Amino acid sequence: MKFIHRLGYYLGGFAIGLIILAFFLSGKRTSCAYGMDSRVLKNIRIKERAYSQEALTQIQQLQIDTASITTALQKGDIDFSRSNTDLDSCKTYLVTGSTASGDLELLFENCDSIATLQKIWRK
Repeated sequence: MKFIHRLGYYLGGFAIGLIILAFFLSGKRTSCAYGMDSRVLKNIRIKERAYSQEALTQIQQLQIDTASITTALQKGDIDFSRSNTDLDSCKTYLVTGSTASGDLELLFENCDSIATLQKIWRK
């Protein structure tokens, strides 16, 4: 069999495989969260979000809405040097991100089923 025929069979099978893969993955919310920041931020985003009383007062004082917090969680970074990841039960993470409200720093307590915003401040 000539090389051009083998290449044609390969590309034909590859195209069919891509179509089948696109069919199975369509409609599913898949993401590529391979980095440390991405995995932790995704973990915080998918959990139920709660706010401490201190965070609620800071949100009102700084006039920040929850959309800014969501944006910071989607596009932000985690400062692992200022986070406490050595705890067994609930680890605390410092998220920094730029939003329409300005540069924010958020301190989250990430437990098994809930992520609690402890503090929020502008940089």
